[in-house]
Amino acid sequence: MAVVMEKLEALQSLQERPLQPQRGHATPPENSAPLSPASNPHKSHSKEEPPKRDPLNRLKGTPKDVIPISKAPRRQRSSRFHVTEKVELEKLPNFNEVPSDKRQDLFLRKLSQCAVIFDFNDASADLKGKEIKRSTLAELLEYITTNRGVITEPIYPEVVSMFAINLFRTIPPQVNPIGDAFDPEEDEPVLELAWPHLQIVYEFFLRFIESPDFNTNIAKKYIDPQFILQLLELFDSEDPRERDFLKTTLHRIYGKFLNLRAFIRRSINNVFFQFIYETERHNGIAELLEILGSIINGFALPLKEEHKTFLTKVLIPLHKVKSLTLYHPQLAYCVVQFLEKDPSLTEEVICGLLRYWPKVNSPKEVMFLNEIEEILDVIEPQEFVKIQVPLFQQIARCVSSPHFQVAERALYYWNNEYIVNLIGDNVTVILPVMFPSLYQNSKAHWNRTIHGLVYNALKLFMEINPALFDQCTAQYKQSRQL
Repeated sequence: MAVVMEKLEALQSLQERPLQPQRGHATPPENSAPLSPASNPHKSHSKEEPPKRDPLNRLKGTPKDVIPISKAPRRQRSSRFHVTEKVELEKLPNFNEVPSDKRQDLFLRKLSQCAVIFDFNDASADLKGKEIKRSTLAELLEYITTNRGVITEPIYPEVVSMFAINLFRTIPPQVNPIGDAFDPEEDEPVLELAWPHLQIVYEFFLRFIESPDFNTNIAKKYIDPQFILQLLELFDSEDPRERDFLKTTLHRIYGKFLNLRAFIRRSINNVFFQFIYETERHNGIAELLEILGSIINGFALPLKEEHKTFLTKVLIPLHKVKSLTLYHPQLAYCVVQFLEKDPSLTEEVICGLLRYWPKVNSPKEVMFLNEIEEILDVIEPQEFVKIQVPLFQQIARCVSSPHFQVAERALYYWNNEYIVNLIGDNVTVILPVMFPSLYQNSKAHWNRTIHGLVYNALKLFMEINPALFDQCTAQYKQSRQL
């Protein structure tokens, strides 16, 4: 340790003057406040300066119109359902109250009842009918959960129809005609008022397709590409409860219907393309990526070109969208899954991330650094060699960042044993890239935590290869004297 300190102190003495922070980028020390005019030592107060003779000064006393700027209220209504015309529902008997040979007919009648849509925007309307429908849905759910042999062929079209009537609807636009666009990071989502019914419809449909009696060959007549497209439109719902059910539902359909798998992947791709290149607004990106993470995990080797294209043309460009924070964990998981499947894709992925590296968004930089570490945790040594120079050039820039969280996150790489081993195996390439940035921030960085982390990194480098460390020190000394 004494040797390292001597080397650092010797290098520090070479600096004739301290490094000046760049204008507009320096961060003030903790607990400091900006100078007020009264406390500015460079401003004289011995004599009040007369106002400058400027033609515009004559306008200062002129009355001004003040335009009030207020944030318009966001919409409070949920989705636009096609409410059924006035229908009086009657309570049908329970399944255990009728003979077994009458239960299929009762099943169909109950499904028909549940296809009636009520207006939940009016909380006081049709209270009796709403309760009858809710209890009927609960009965249907219990019936198919606890009984075998009840899902017969005539049931399939009625179940799919009931599901479609209840759920397929117009999702309100995210841009409010009388107010601001919905910001998922700032605004509370508008929850579906009809959720007491929608939730049981989702639960019933899931139990339906998960039932041991479910026959895919019969169901594929009704659960078709058009059904999938309408299901995907619902992923833009603001209600996170609904998106969670949709995620499970689509994933179950993907697992059951082999004939729809390619179509589902293409359709999800289209949602992503529209999100990346047109709207940059969609509520369900995280859920769709979560489904894809599971799908990618099941890809057979070698990977098809279609799957590699999805990685490079969809997953990597998803990093450039402003709302990355809403879905980054799921996105990073998908990327790492691909690299575990096919390590040869590592170079293309790293270069893509470096291409989209944030320039002025520090929280986003921290997310990129998190993802890079996840990739380095699974990287093959021969793939690491291909990307070490451009990658550590970027890491060096992060270490020099005036935003301490960016610098701190980059320096935490030296706490990762696997990454340190990779660095040690390639120290002759990496140390010359990192040394100037590490040294400059060993004392010049405004945050003291960074000083300690930089010291640890330099100490590791010196222990790995003392001769190279001395060589880099001499080169740095020479460059400072020029």
